[in-house]
Amino acid sequence: MAERIESSVQNLWQEVRELSLGTPPHIDHLPTPPTPLQFLRHYVTPNKPCLISAAVPHWPALSLWRSATYLRTTLSTTSVSLHLTPTGKADSLAPHPTSPSALCFASAHQQNDCFRSEYGALAGDCEEHIPWASEALGCSPEAVNLWVGNHLSETSFHKDHYENLYVVITGEKRFLLLPPTDVHRMYIREYPAAQYCYHQDSGECTLELEDPIACVPWCSVDPYPLPEEKQREVEKFPLYFNGPKPFEVTVKAGEMLYLPSMWFHHVRQSPDETGLTIAINYWYDMQFDIKYAYFKFLQSISHSLSNDLEWCETRNVESSFDRSFNNSGDESDIIVSQADGDTSNSEE
Repeated sequence: MAERIESSVQNLWQEVRELSLGTPPHIDHLPTPPTPLQFLRHYVTPNKPCLISAAVPHWPALSLWRSATYLRTTLSTTSVSLHLTPTGKADSLAPHPTSPSALCFASAHQQNDCFRSEYGALAGDCEEHIPWASEALGCSPEAVNLWVGNHLSETSFHKDHYENLYVVITGEKRFLLLPPTDVHRMYIREYPAAQYCYHQDSGECTLELEDPIACVPWCSVDPYPLPEEKQREVEKFPLYFNGPKPFEVTVKAGEMLYLPSMWFHHVRQSPDETGLTIAINYWYDMQFDIKYAYFKFLQSISHSLSNDLEWCETRNVESSFDRSFNNSGDESDIIVSQADGDTSNSEE
């Protein structure tokens, strides 16, 4: 019986791609934004991503935010949050601070509606919401966030309980995407939570466990292991490395990615000639409907290849994930890499 269930789960990975994403499976690339009805019918309802060119050609941000002088002048009297990591990675796994052979979940940022709460001086350079999306979804964004980073910025695989409209202003973002049905391939496990703490006197960051100890369910897979570690990672996570390839999407300046709720995504980026990548995203509340119930049921099914490792697979942790990290996002809003002192955003 277990083998039949596991075979059915693995067949599901391919069937979802063929039935929902075409043959061969692909992410739709639209030349212009869809109408509200098209967006709802063809993308939101089937939980299907799309990339939109010429998404926001009328935004002054596309030209103004390329100038560091403009940003410094406009924000000269504004206090903003700064989130620090030693490597540019945030919301990712890192060596445990007291047991280096183990891992912990290292958090460096908060998704806190930072654009509306801290960057009001820039509000006139873009829209407060995406009109056709707001009409289709029947609501305004729950949060709007600004992301600023450099070439070191990276965010590990995760998912969000939001309909995410992600607009790149400068530079490029490179997404790896997997549908929610691939949940077993992410090897979600519980890791002790920690945060980076910056010490002004030394200019260094340290990783400190939360007190009291708390655990966070997080994806274990690194899709870009070092060459000398690749074989070990393949052996640890065969469902990911030997399964269907993730979708690769590059979002360029002026383009928008619709990232449906519960899609797993990993993000890297390339800066523009100024050394920065800037993006803004709009989080709309997802509908906790029958699709969410199906996902929870699928996640509760055990898969032996996802269990046969030194850790136990975390199942039925969705409720704690909702409570503690329902807002975990693509990237931190502003993260400074201590490696070279550049501003570094992890992405999403």
